[in-house]
Amino acid sequence: MSQFFMNKKSDLVNEAIEGTLLSNRYHNTSLLDAGADIRVVVRNDWDKSRVAVISGGGSGHEPAHVGFVGKGMLTAAVCGDVFASPSVEAVLAAIVNVTGEKGCLLVVKNYTGDRLNFGLAAEKARARDLKVELVMVTDDIALPDNPQPRGIAGTALVHKVAGYAAEQGKSLEAVTALANEAIRATASIGLAFSTCHVPGEARDDRVKAGHSELGMGIHGEPGASTLATQNSVDIVATLAEKLAAHNKEGKSVALLVNNLGGFSALEMAVLTRETLRSPLGKNVKYLVGPATLVSALDMKGFSLSTLLLTPAFEEALQAPVEAAGWQPLASVQALKPVAGEKVALQQAVTPSDNAQVAQIVETICQTLVDLESELNQLDARVGDGDTGSTFAAGAGKVLAELRAKKLPLNDTASLLTLIGEQLAVVMGGSSGVLMSIMFTSAGQKVEEGKPLAESLAWGLDRMQHYGGARPGHRTMIDALHPAFEALVAGQDLASAAAAAKKGADATAQMTSAQAGRSSYLNQESLTGVKDPGACAVEKVFAALEKYVK
Repeated sequence: MSQFFMNKKSDLVNEAIEGTLLSNRYHNTSLLDAGADIRVVVRNDWDKSRVAVISGGGSGHEPAHVGFVGKGMLTAAVCGDVFASPSVEAVLAAIVNVTGEKGCLLVVKNYTGDRLNFGLAAEKARARDLKVELVMVTDDIALPDNPQPRGIAGTALVHKVAGYAAEQGKSLEAVTALANEAIRATASIGLAFSTCHVPGEARDDRVKAGHSELGMGIHGEPGASTLATQNSVDIVATLAEKLAAHNKEGKSVALLVNNLGGFSALEMAVLTRETLRSPLGKNVKYLVGPATLVSALDMKGFSLSTLLLTPAFEEALQAPVEAAGWQPLASVQALKPVAGEKVALQQAVTPSDNAQVAQIVETICQTLVDLESELNQLDARVGDGDTGSTFAAGAGKVLAELRAKKLPLNDTASLLTLIGEQLAVVMGGSSGVLMSIMFTSAGQKVEEGKPLAESLAWGLDRMQHYGGARPGHRTMIDALHPAFEALVAGQDLASAAAAAKKGADATAQMTSAQAGRSSYLNQESLTGVKDPGACAVEKVFAALEKYVK
């Protein structure tokens, strides 16, 4: 089964190019109309008055190379099929159509197909009396004994340097020399947890779970070694050490943190943090990324590139561009936290005695603690079997505070607010937060001078507002709402208990739930079973009624 989003494989690259052009915020790129099967994206504001800079290669590395076409970077990008070099004819078409008297520089990643096809196109262009030079990016240091180092994400830095020099009107010789200087000053190394998924082909699962491959190529080529870890600190330390060896003099560098396609923004942020905290980090003056610049389809991997800085490189990297795929340069600065007021997790209260309130709190809490097993068994039929434990945890905490004489029993507003704070901490999940909202909001209303019954009803209203459940949704609200309504109407506790029981009984006949775990169950699973939360409310009011009697 294909795991690649596309219509037809044969149209994939063409459709992707069109989508990229449509989404370009600068509207400064167009497809060159130079014949069938010629996929060249060019600057549509180009006037041939300066040196043209052309790059390209196989597709699948987006936003490279099309995303780097624009003022200050590439003049044109030549696109091949996925991981396949573009044809000689396509490269030649690009050269012929954008090259003026000042000439053209080809920036090529060091892969056989690209070297041959771009090289032959250059020779053909010279035969047309066009001035053409070619530079080969060889920034991959993962395979130190390889006589032909690969070109990977550091190529984007070379594009930036060469593009800036060309934009300044420098000669072809000067642009070429600066590009070659940038190539020598650039080093890159990558690592991946898995290879990429190529359209129409099965993924190569050679990397074992929990392992990573150092130096995996941007087409999924085997790397230098396999590491038995996916730990961010260990991995970054390994890569940073190898990059530091490329900078033995400890020069300032620009660091490019590149996503090969499959890592999340969260992971890339962690990798950036670890890199800047590593010994390599002390030399990093500028940062590009973390971003996807030279990808490998959906490869779950990343690469780090460093460019040894010179005044000319700094000037080139800092210059603004109009290329949609480029990430602006950022200077690296130490973190400076903003001083803030620390918010107390619990309000300061003064314990006080009130025998009647103490007995009410004792009755409610002890009832819920005693109901733990019964409610869990009930919840096991319609939920995840922990309602009793959740309520018992909250009630147990309040009961312990009561028996330790730490509650402000003679200050109803403070008591309700404190209970709300404690329930949020010990009950866990959404239940604790919902109950906390109710008690906290009720405490605020009592503080404003509202009667207790009206305050509790307001707290329930706030619980419904934030939680989304309503009467009839088969939750504890089906028992709480009618009970509180009875109290607000001035009815006695016996009437409130009867209303709570009626509401809880009704949940057993509700054929669907609109909130909580029960909302995933069918009618057969729910019918005849009370909602555990509503049952808890029913039992509490029944216990309070006995206490009052």
